[in-house]
Formats: sequence, structure tokens, C-alpha cells
Amino acid sequence: MFASLRIRNYRLFFTGQVISNIGTWMQRIAQDWLVFTLSGNNPIALGVAIALQFTPTLLLSLWAGVLADRVDKRRLLIAIQTAAVTQAVVLGVLDLTGLATLWQVYVLCFTLGMTSALEVPTRQSFVAEMVGRDQVANAVALNSSIFNMARIVGPAIAGFAITWIGTGWLFIANALSTIAVIAGLVMMNPDKLFRVAAVPREKGQLVEGLRYVRRRSDLMTVMLLVLFVSTFGITYFGSLPIVAANVFHTAADGYGLLSTLLAVGTFAGAIMSARRGTRGRPRVRLMLMAAFAMGVFETITAFMPTYLSFGIGLIPLGFATMTFLNTANALVQTSVSPEMRGRVMGLYVFVLIGGNPLGGPMTGWMADAFGGRSPFYIGGVISVLAAAVCAIVLIRRGGVSLPVRRFGLRILTRDRL
Repeated sequence: MFASLRIRNYRLFFTGQVISNIGTWMQRIAQDWLVFTLSGNNPIALGVAIALQFTPTLLLSLWAGVLADRVDKRRLLIAIQTAAVTQAVVLGVLDLTGLATLWQVYVLCFTLGMTSALEVPTRQSFVAEMVGRDQVANAVALNSSIFNMARIVGPAIAGFAITWIGTGWLFIANALSTIAVIAGLVMMNPDKLFRVAAVPREKGQLVEGLRYVRRRSDLMTVMLLVLFVSTFGITYFGSLPIVAANVFHTAADGYGLLSTLLAVGTFAGAIMSARRGTRGRPRVRLMLMAAFAMGVFETITAFMPTYLSFGIGLIPLGFATMTFLNTANALVQTSVSPEMRGRVMGLYVFVLIGGNPLGGPMTGWMADAFGGRSPFYIGGVISVLAAAVCAIVLIRRGGVSLPVRRFGLRILTRDRL
């Protein structure tokens, strides 16, 4: 399960991520609650904040993939993380001094989105350079495990800390935690990285990457499924504060507990993905089944009658979500040419996060018009349909097969991807 941690450079990265991700989720909870408070519990305002945070992905993630293929990824990550520290400090100071207004938080959400749009494709493609191709699936799953471990610890801390000390100090704590990532990157041994030769600067490299994916029907299907599921299905991270406050009428600690229960499921899903990552390449069939199951669980959870039953329903929902995301990520990373990895991962991040500028306001509008539960059941149904359609397309093209029985024998054919 922890095979990639044998590599020192990855251990340094992993350690920094453990610390930083806790701070990141503390800030995420604090930021959502600050927007919700400043706007008078307006779900549309929260949707706008989410949209502003993810809009830069539409503008920058594809170019970030091109940049990652051209330059030293480790040094680029150091610069990006330094900018993230600055953003968190500014937001914390504004909040602590009582000067924070809604428009200022909106601006800082946008700047945070800019750093994220550059950081995520670079970090995703840097994983293979730290561990090598054979350990990519395991390292991707371990990254998700610490991300979701932080989603258990961070919201739990934030939910109660907001009640005790307010949101401002949580932004400062996130700034301090991000320094751990910078320290880990600085301490790495560049000579031990599995480097890919930098791609010379030329015209048309972005288009070249897009054409590479377009020629691969298997990659195109994965990208389209990720686009629909992430845009319409995985919107519940932004819906939880609406459900907590407007449906079950709880305070910040109630929101934190729901986030923690969701994180229990995602953490378990990430751990299981790490185990599978040591047993060979990921399978397309697993990705399709996980997307379908996620939609089913999301729809069922939407109609849970009590706060407790709703929270318990979030656990299998989180498990299926993380299984889907980890499998899709590993499928893409292990099936592309090394010199194209940055650009392909830039496109992957674009379809994974780029739909949030639509999904954020859409979630707020649905919650305002049809009730706080509506983003769950609408997103769940769309995810089920997207998984079913993609499965049919791949089966017809021979890219994935379903188990059949002939003469009493269970027969499986190999996935293409």
C-alpha cells in the first residue's frame, strides 16, 4: 500500500502534503462560512464564490500543462506555493482586522483559483517524475488518501475553531502549513527525479496536446465522463453548507461534521485505491462502476430524512467518488506518452475543475429554487446517465467488456485502456 514512500523525494513531498492539506481544508471551510456569513446565508453568493475560485481553471489549466512540459516542475511548484501563502495571509489579516467585505473575499477567491489552476496540472504531472511510471497509480492513490485524511481532520478542526476563535486565524494557519510543502520541495534531490526531457518552446504545443487526446478515443471517453460527473455530480462539496444551514438548521460545527463524514468515505476509497495501485494498471470497468455507484448513492442520500441519516449516507458516497476520481486519474497518467503528460494532465484538470464555474452558481440556483437537497438528486441522476452512456460507447468500440457466462463459465475480455 505504501510502496512509493520508499522513494525519498516522494516521502518529502508526501510529508509536506499531509501538513498543508489539513490547512487547505481548514481554509476551505472557513472561506465558505465567511462568504455565507457576509452574505446573510445566501446560497447564490456561495455559488458565486465557488465559481470565482474555479474560473481561472478555464483560463489557465491548459497553458499550465504546456508550461509544466517546458520547465522544471519542482521550481515552478515552489513559486506557486509561495503565491498561495501570500493569498492566505492577506485574507487572514483582512478577516482578523474586521475589514473583510464580500467583494474582497471574491477577489481573493479568484487569486486562489489562479494559483490552483497552475499548481494542480504541474503537481499531477510531477508525481511521475518523483516515483517513476511503475509507482504512479500507487502514488496518485496515496496523494488522494492524504488529501482525504485532511478532509477528515481539517473540517473537524475548522467547524469547532470557527465557533471558538472565528475564521481569520484559520487562514493564517493555512499559510503556515503551506510552508511545509515549500520546505519539502527545496529539500528534494533533483538528481533522483525520473525526469523527462523538457519540451523545447515551439508554436502549437497546446493544440498538439489536444490533438493527441482527440486521436485517442479511450482518453476522450474518460475526459467526457469526468467532465459530466465533476460538473453536475460532484457539486456536493459546495452544497453541504447550504444543507447544514438551510435544511437541517445547524451552525458551523454541523457543517464541519457533515464534511468529516463525507471525508471518512473518501479517505476509505483512497486507501483502497492505494492497495489496488500496487496490483497492476487501473481498469476502465472499475471507473465506470464507481461513477454509476456514486450517482446512485448521491440520489439516495438526497432523500435521507434526518441529519444523522443524511450524514451516514455521505460515507458510501465519498467512497464511490474517490474510487472514480483515483481510477480516472491513474488511467490517464499511465496511458500517455511522458512528453505529453503535462499537457494531457492540464486538459484533465480543465475538465475536472473547469466545470465548477458553471456547477457553483447552478448549485446555488437549484438550492434556492428547488430546495437545499436538489443539487444532490439532480447531480446523482446526471452521473448515473453519464456513466451508462460512456459504458455503452466503450462496449461498442471494444474498449471495455462486461462479464458474460457461456456454457457455465464466466468469461472476461481485457480492457483496451
